Formats: sequence, C-alpha cells, structure tokens
Amino acid sequence: MNTSGNNNPRNRRPEAGNPRAQSHGRHTAHSSGAAAGANNPRANAAAGRNNPRANASQGRASSASRGQALPVMGQSGGHVSNAVLENQAMPASKRKRGKAKKIALGVLAAVLVVAVVGIGFAFAYINKIQSNMSGSVSADTLATLDNVAAGEPFYMLLMGTDGSEARQQSGDFGDSFRTDTMMLLRVDPPQKKVTCVSIMRDTQVNLEGYGLQKINAAHVFGGTELAIKTVSELAGVPIAHFAEIDFDGFEKIVDALGGIEVNVPIAINDSHVDAALEPGLQTLNGVQALSLCRSRHTYDGLGVGDALRAANQRMVIGAIAKKVLSADLPTMMASIEALSQYVTTDMSVQDILALAQSMRGMNMETDFYTAICPTVSDYSNGVWWELLQRHQWEEMMERIDQGLPPTAEDQVDEATGIVIANAGGGAMGDETQEENAANARKRNHSGKVAVRNGTTVAGLAGKADAVISDLGFQVNTGNANSTDYDETVVVYNDDDRKQDAQDIVDELGVGVVEKNNSKYLFDGDLLVVLGTDYDK
Repeated sequence: MNTSGNNNPRNRRPEAGNPRAQSHGRHTAHSSGAAAGANNPRANAAAGRNNPRANASQGRASSASRGQALPVMGQSGGHVSNAVLENQAMPASKRKRGKAKKIALGVLAAVLVVAVVGIGFAFAYINKIQSNMSGSVSADTLATLDNVAAGEPFYMLLMGTDGSEARQQSGDFGDSFRTDTMMLLRVDPPQKKVTCVSIMRDTQVNLEGYGLQKINAAHVFGGTELAIKTVSELAGVPIAHFAEIDFDGFEKIVDALGGIEVNVPIAINDSHVDAALEPGLQTLNGVQALSLCRSRHTYDGLGVGDALRAANQRMVIGAIAKKVLSADLPTMMASIEALSQYVTTDMSVQDILALAQSMRGMNMETDFYTAICPTVSDYSNGVWWELLQRHQWEEMMERIDQGLPPTAEDQVDEATGIVIANAGGGAMGDETQEENAANARKRNHSGKVAVRNGTTVAGLAGKADAVISDLGFQVNTGNANSTDYDETVVVYNDDDRKQDAQDIVDELGVGVVEKNNSKYLFDGDLLVVLGTDYDK
C-alpha cells in the first residue's frame, strides 16, 4: 500500500453504463436463518381452544337454578328436584371451595389471554423490525448471496453509501448513490474472531459493459446486487450476508448507542465535514463519528487520505461492535430496533441475535483483525485510480480464509499514528493508541525554528537539527552570541507556540521552556539555544 504524501483529487463520478457481473461462490446445503415473521402454531392453539374445565363448571346446574321459580314441598303438584336437594345438602365450606375454584380458573384464563396477546405483540414487534431491515431487499440480491450453515464462518459486505436526506432533496445525485465505504468482513463465530478489510473506493475494476471503472460505481450501475458480485469476484470468496447504511443512518445509530468511545489519532480539521475533533480518547456522538469516518483532507500532505480515513472507519466499526456486544439482551434488542430503521440487510432478527450471542466475550484488541486491500495510487488521463497489487492481495485473502490475521504484524502509519493493520498484537489498545496519538501530534508540527549552539562543543546544532526537523519544523542552525550556556532553553514568542516549545524539549530530552520578553532576538517562531546539558 502506498501511503506517501500526495494530494489526491477524489470523488470522480464514473460514467454510467450497463454492467454485468459474474456470480461467484460455493454453496452449502443449509439456510442461514428462518424469516422473522413465522406464525407460532402453539400460540394459535392456545388462543383458539375451549377450556373443558370452564364448560364443566358451568354445565352442572339445572334449569331450575337459572332463575325459574321452584314449588315448595307440600304445595299442590309440587316436588323438590334433585338439584335443589343437592344444593341444600352441600356444606358451606364446599360451596366456598367451589367458588374459589371458579375464581382460580378465571384468573388462569385471564393469564392465558394476556400471554397470547403478549406473544402476538412480540411477533408484531419482531416483524416490524424485520420489515424495516429487509423489506426492500430484492429476490435477485438474495439469490446473489451464498448459503452458509448456521454457526460456520462466513463473509459479509458492509457498505456505507454517500446518500443522505439533504442529498436526496437536492436532486443533484439522482436516485443512486456511490458506496463511499466498502468493507469485507470474515466472521468466525466458533473462534470469536472478525477480520475487517477496507476496499478503496477508487480501486480499479473491469465492469462488463462499462470497461474500467472505480469499484464504488458498481452500486450506481447495478445496486446492491452488482456491488456484492463485484467484491466477491475481486476477493475470490463467496459473500453470505450484506448490510448497507447511508450518512444519516450512521449518525443516528451512534446516537442511539449513546455514543462510542474512540481514541482520535490526530486533530480533525476538515472543512468538508461537520465537526472538528481534538486528538485523544473521547466519546463521540453521531456527527463527530461520521466526521472522523469521512475526513480525508485532514491528511493532505501526510499520506493517502482515503487509506487513512478507511483505517479510521475500521476503528469506528470496532468501537460500535464492542459496545453492542457488551450490552445486555434488552439493550441489545433496543439497539437492533434502532439499527433496523437505518440499515438494510438480508439478515433476520434471529440471525443477528444468535450471532451477537455467539460473539459475546470477544476480545476486540486481539481478535478484531483489520487491514486494507493493497493498492498503489496511479494518476492517468486526469483521474486518480487505486491499482490492485494482485499478488499481495491474493496472499492476504489466503491468510484471511484460513482464519489468520490479514498481515503478519501490526502496521501503524508513522506520520499520523493511525493503525493501518491490526494483526492481534494490541495495536488498538488504549495505551498504544494514546502513545501513537501523542507521537503523531509531535510529528505534525509546522513553523520555523532557529537552533543556536551556546557551547564550545562542535556539531551540537547539527545534532539537534535532525531531531527537531523530524517533528516537522523548518530548521536553520548557527552559533549563539555566547558559549557559556549550561542549560538548553527553548524560547517562544506567542502563547500558541508554548506547546510546540515543550514538544521540542521533550524530544531533545533536556532543556526548559521560556517565553520571550524581548530578551532574545531571532527570526522564526521558536528559538533553541543549546547548553552543555545536551552534550551529556
């Protein structure tokens, strides 16, 4: 992967055409899950059956006991029926027990009715969630997906489209949106491991009928079905499930979860997104999380913006998964209900709950592997492409298919501290991320620094130049007016340069920070006067 610093003009919209893609895959004999809306025959039986005990309790009384006048003994033509004699002869205690029995049966019947109604509401609730998530999934899309036995490892395609309500209302983007984000996941429930690989949106593919196109155009030309087929063919693996979400839905899902905890590697300051972020461990709301996932101009001059923001996207996905998997069942169900309003997927509610239950206890630091599809940037005919490095890609997919991490070791971008690949070595751990973020911030300086040797030791200024330049500063060296400095001093003029001065002291390993009160005259933003302590 090329992460060198080149400014890439992005978001070129490909020309439209009529793609065809090859169906790929191996198929097993089992279905991945039943539809959510099946009726429960037991519930129906319970609801529709007459209670024989209730009938019996009501059927013993004669017509005389139902309000007719009875003749008194000794009256002309009168007699006492057996029913009356039985009633008069029955002790009061038995009559009370009979009444209590009727009450108990009535309570039981009421409980059964409530239970049946509750089951009905539960089915309606699940059916509503299921309809939200998969009601718009076409039969052609379902036919594209691979069938995998329940509990077995499978591949899933996650897609984030660049659609939103604002874009739809503008009418500038038509009815179809490009996949701003594409991730191929291998989910392994038995081992409680997940591998997440980002596919660069500008990856060059050959779409039949359209020729060479960027892979994010597949969704525009052929919707979800063509996107699945294209990624399946690119990776050489069958895809069993998919999930799709747009910008608005992503924000609302993060908010529905109460925010997510993320260690922001470097400050996000990008006019193309809605929120600016400071570096460090923090809880992000929906707008902030989306800004972190979408920002690429933050990295102009530091590396390939799309590659670095794709790494941030994988980090955010991991944070969402971590929060969902740590929730109790009611919270998880509420999260799934929130997800259902914004996510389109083929998976049933039962599938999702079973998968979440099987993945509980997963260690996100060691068993959530991440990587990016290896490509190299190429600019031709006024268009930027990401060209697949096929040999490296095939080796990566072979490792993934075996359940191994996609790379042998963790990979961290030196310029930003962003985790490019997590091979289970703890690159996503909070302490490591904080250290990476601090180092990245120190390497991301700008400004001019005058370095002066305040001792009689030759070569000190050149030695310090190498250290300070590595922080990103422009350095000029020379000798100080005096050579009797015992202690190194780093001087700043403006208060907003105080932290820069401290970073230089930290990197040199010696010295003190001092604000200039017209004591020092120098050109630039900072002055470093080296003392003999730097020679020790």
